[in-house]
Amino acid sequence: MEKNLKNILVISFGFLLLFTAYGGLQSLQSSLHSEEGLGVASLSVVYAALILSSMFLPPILIKKLGCKWTIVGSMCCYIAFSLGNFYASWYSLIPTSVILGLGGAPLWSAKCTYLTIAGNSYAEKAGKNGKDIINQYFGIFFLIFQSSGIWGNLISSLIFSQASTTVEISEENLACCGAYDCMADSTNSTGSAEPSSSLIYTLLGIYTASGVLAVLLVVIFLDQIKSDQAENDKEILETPSIWSTFLATFQHLKDKRQCLLIPLTMYSGFEQGFLSGDYTKTYVTCALGIHYVGYAMICFSAVNSLCSLLFGKISQFTGRKLLFALAAVTNTACIIALLLWKPHPKQLAVFFIFPALWGLSDAIWQTQTNGLYGILFEKHKEAAFANYRLWESLGFVIAFGYSTKLQVYIKLYILLSVLVLSMVTYGAVEYLEAKSPPGTPTATKKENVEPFTQETHT
Repeated sequence: MEKNLKNILVISFGFLLLFTAYGGLQSLQSSLHSEEGLGVASLSVVYAALILSSMFLPPILIKKLGCKWTIVGSMCCYIAFSLGNFYASWYSLIPTSVILGLGGAPLWSAKCTYLTIAGNSYAEKAGKNGKDIINQYFGIFFLIFQSSGIWGNLISSLIFSQASTTVEISEENLACCGAYDCMADSTNSTGSAEPSSSLIYTLLGIYTASGVLAVLLVVIFLDQIKSDQAENDKEILETPSIWSTFLATFQHLKDKRQCLLIPLTMYSGFEQGFLSGDYTKTYVTCALGIHYVGYAMICFSAVNSLCSLLFGKISQFTGRKLLFALAAVTNTACIIALLLWKPHPKQLAVFFIFPALWGLSDAIWQTQTNGLYGILFEKHKEAAFANYRLWESLGFVIAFGYSTKLQVYIKLYILLSVLVLSMVTYGAVEYLEAKSPPGTPTATKKENVEPFTQETHT
């Protein structure tokens, strides 16, 4: 257990350092690079590239390099994005966004594959339930990983708060904040002056260094891991071609459970995209100023981090259905409240309540959906997790793609509609599982996919 736990912690802290940088940058893109929608366009490109990456790259790289070196190489792609922000333009930010997107799917695929193999390996040796160990490992990972938002956003807020000039926001400008925004550049009416170039470069330097440390941590301390299934099957040891990888990813859609999980997986991208792309800009930056974005997202990350550990632990007692219901009710309440609320600086606490509740819901979406994929598709983890990243990325692309085209209230209605649909189709998955013969392990149920092998996440 000690060796397994050490590796889980190395991966977790490596992701913590890496996403301290990327998470902070993602929260700021819509506010920092608002000219012609460059910020949200770069995020949309990131997740569009992730879709292409999900179709082809993860199984190939994992088979060729192994989980460890796939993680290392993919982390370097994230560092490139930090460097692209130093001179943000369409010619620097968009290419580095593509690079990040291409590295994103292999990164999360390798991580999910690693945790799932490690969980099953330990469970087999200890005589414990594999799905419980996998859920605990994902809980530990997300506890540490989600706290990256705390540090990344704290760094950005502390640095940007050094911009001393502040301006009063008129009631007329405040009327353009919130669900019924004026579709104008709301950052023009922020409560603080635009941060200076020196402050931006300082922030980007810290973020880049954090990414480099993440790579060094994984290179030095993470052990390589192999799947017993891969060791025992010579065919699986062969590196798959791009075409076979593409087919394996989409052959997995022959499993009706995978198809039914598509709305739920896409919703994960929609809800995260809304919080980082729309809430930060049209609520927080518009009414309070860009230096408050970090503080608001800290609330999201702190609650998300703590709840990830909590829900990873208690899922074995409550079951996943109750947790999914809690997340759906909480998100629905937040969406309705955001439709009705008019943000105002005098209601400062409210700006932090929404991200906190959003963090509670997201902790469930992340830990339980990841765990659900690992449990349902244990024999085909790579193809399953490639689908996870593909459909979640599509949710991000759509959310960021229409970010500058639609008013916020329309986006909220879309979010609510996708949530309702995802709960209906998730219920259908649980119904299919309940109908399966008693005592039949989920992972050994007939799946219409070739014995491909494991794979991945975000």
